[in-house]
Amino acid sequence: MLKSLFNWKVLLNLLVAIGIFVGLVWLTFRWLEYHTNHGQEIPVPNVVNKSVHDAVKILEDAGLDYEVDSAAYNPKYRPLQVLKVYPSPGSRVKDGRAIQLMVNPKSWAPVAVPDVINKYSGLAFQRLEQVGLKVSDTIYEPSIQKDAVLRILFKGNSIKPGTKIPRFSVIDVVVGSGPMRNIAIPNVVGLTVKEAKALIARNLFEVGLVDHEDGGNDDSDIVYYQDPASGDARDQGMQIDLWASKKTPAELRGKIEILNSTYRMRVDTTLPPVRYDEVPNFQDPPPINDPVPAPAPQKKEAPKTETPKANGTSTKPATTGDKPKSGASTTTPATEKPKAKKVII
Repeated sequence: MLKSLFNWKVLLNLLVAIGIFVGLVWLTFRWLEYHTNHGQEIPVPNVVNKSVHDAVKILEDAGLDYEVDSAAYNPKYRPLQVLKVYPSPGSRVKDGRAIQLMVNPKSWAPVAVPDVINKYSGLAFQRLEQVGLKVSDTIYEPSIQKDAVLRILFKGNSIKPGTKIPRFSVIDVVVGSGPMRNIAIPNVVGLTVKEAKALIARNLFEVGLVDHEDGGNDDSDIVYYQDPASGDARDQGMQIDLWASKKTPAELRGKIEILNSTYRMRVDTTLPPVRYDEVPNFQDPPPINDPVPAPAPQKKEAPKTETPKANGTSTKPATTGDKPKSGASTTTPATEKPKAKKVII
């Protein structure tokens, strides 16, 4: 058994098998080197601070691919300037390796304009500043919506809510200053409904009721009546009602007279003017303060004196200090003669 293993034929076959195995391994590595460009590396060129167009051309000439990514806008650097390269410049990479370029964008990232139309201007300004927009000028325009935002202007053009513009852009805001007073109403009789609506809008009024005689809705009908009448003074935003028909105003004279009796108040100037007399304003006289009477001086009573009794009788002489009886005149003399009394012995 051992002799058969050391036979030269067996050894020869073993050596042939080992040679074939080694050859296959060598061919495999050669094939991998060829397809993976083993040993062929390219240094990454330094394209930092160059424009993205110049950096791309340099990478393509070196046989390298590239991927461009934008960072947050930095006003310290030029727009489209390469800020960073990965792998770093000087590194050796294989042919066809993608190099990542971090580029400064042209401007700030765009933001959507918030919907602040018809909103109070104070709250609207806060909302605009929150998204990163700067309000430059506030333009006041006559409108019935006082202190409300009417339009937003960007570079002189009106933009709608939701429009994307660069962040930190400067915008102008149109705010209502309140309605104009005493504007003359234009004459739209004889115009088409379409023309009348345009003229009313240009004069800062609103279109109210539009009554078509045939019950239709044709803007080519001719306006034969309007209320309020032309020449009247009204405030901005007031509604103007229209009556339109395909007939001429001459053919609608009867309807016009009916409308005049309803919407035109006639003032009879033949009556004398009403005279209003002023009613005097009577006021109560001020109260009169009567003087408080001074207290009457009190009379001192004189001391009583007794007279000797005569014939067993005694009489009390009248004194001047006695008070007069009620009903007696105050002009009586101070002393009166005493009456004699009968004495029975």
